[in-house]
Amino acid sequence: MVRQPNLLFIFTDQQRADTIECYGNNRIQAPHINGLARESFVFQNAYVSAPLCTPSRSTILTGLYPHTHGAVANNMPLGLEHRTIAEMVSEHYTCAYYGKWHLGDEVVPQRGFQGWLSIEDYYRQYYTRSEYLSLFSDYHHYLVRNGYEPDAESEDARVFSRPFAAKVPEQHTKAAFLGREAARFIREVGDQPFILYVNFLEPHQPYDGPLNDMYRRDELGVGPHFLRRPSENTSRRHKIRADYYRSGVHQDHDLSTENGWRELRANYCGNVTLMDRAVGTILRALDEADLAGSTIVAFTSEHGDMLGDHGILQKSVLYEEAIKVPLLLCVPWLDGGGRMVMGRVGQVDLVPTLLDLMGEPVPPHLQGESRVPVLRGDTSLDGNDVFVQWNEPPGRDHAGHNMTVPDEELAELDGMPWRTIISADGWKLSVSAEDQCELYDLNTDPYEESNLFDVPAHKRRIRELSCRLRSWQKRTRDTAPLPNFASDRPPLQAGSTKTGTSGTTSPWLPS
Repeated sequence: MVRQPNLLFIFTDQQRADTIECYGNNRIQAPHINGLARESFVFQNAYVSAPLCTPSRSTILTGLYPHTHGAVANNMPLGLEHRTIAEMVSEHYTCAYYGKWHLGDEVVPQRGFQGWLSIEDYYRQYYTRSEYLSLFSDYHHYLVRNGYEPDAESEDARVFSRPFAAKVPEQHTKAAFLGREAARFIREVGDQPFILYVNFLEPHQPYDGPLNDMYRRDELGVGPHFLRRPSENTSRRHKIRADYYRSGVHQDHDLSTENGWRELRANYCGNVTLMDRAVGTILRALDEADLAGSTIVAFTSEHGDMLGDHGILQKSVLYEEAIKVPLLLCVPWLDGGGRMVMGRVGQVDLVPTLLDLMGEPVPPHLQGESRVPVLRGDTSLDGNDVFVQWNEPPGRDHAGHNMTVPDEELAELDGMPWRTIISADGWKLSVSAEDQCELYDLNTDPYEESNLFDVPAHKRRIRELSCRLRSWQKRTRDTAPLPNFASDRPPLQAGSTKTGTSGTTSPWLPS
């Protein structure tokens, strides 16, 4: 290991795993991320802690599950008692955060990050201090300097809306701006060991951008579950959400037609390419500064996007497209880069793994574990179960994005907690105390089309998975109410049967 390695942590917003080549997609142009993957440990099946921005990114930064760090819904500030990775490392590190924050006050340096570059003015109503309302993002000032005039009103001030920013030429987009500024940081940091977190908004909605015409909507393949409403024996929440999205115009796209959905998907692909070009700018700066050999590069996303699969848009559900994301770790001094790490892993393991790689102490309070032994080949992910949760408090707006929920039943269902276990052997159990639970065999049903929860032959498996889920709740002090599947039988050991292969399935293949 090099002495005091640097960390470059790049993460995107709402990018599902199957958008890059190493996960089976050779249709979307992402040469820089694909190139990074060829030098990285690629985790076959990587899962977020929750399919929503704030709780997921809080886990990425703290190594704690949402029910522990407390930021369980969007626009909830991360409590000061929970340290970020920047507050855990030694003082030798220069720590910087560039991009979307979404954990509190967007425009002020905080939580151990001395360097700060903001791109969002979308969350002004959630600022904790009135004096912050006189501040605007660095991207806002950049647009003004380049002759643009704000188009929207927020908290008695003129700001640039996300739809406006999505329509500017490529060189003025948030992605390009963020890529250039992150590259500038790398060029100017000198010999000081650094930690740089870069969070792109893309390919998050509004599903619009300068590369909208790059992909033809009729040439992008879809999976068998595209626009297929969840079956009657699945959760009410999933069915109502699908009905909501196919009812009309969302994000300026007419989703009452298949062409509208396909156009949205094509635009999303364009924004993946837009973001990839900015990633290329950052990686080139790392090479030109002769820092690539001493820098850990991590790439992931905070959650995925349904994009019409099961008839649903965005995230907030526990289907694979919303909770499974890319995860690449490039560690130049470790042998084995460029290989697929088989099995399942959760993002809760990122902080302890990165601290371990940097030679920093791993605090005992972290709820994830270091996966460095896996990278070194000393052990594997065989037997590792992953846990995902949903905790949206009742009465909040739809997914915390100011989109009114049109159905009181959906608003009520969104306020009910869910817990999911994805077992090492490829079985997935999602449970709620007040809705239809779901069980899928990801080995034979990667698109989650057949809910097996009510099949009598699987009762014992449900009890076993539930027992492991409750054991995890006890270890992590999770008090969410779950259905009672009590059994005297002891649980199966994790990984007791075959390892799933769902990580290579791609719905982007030709229809």
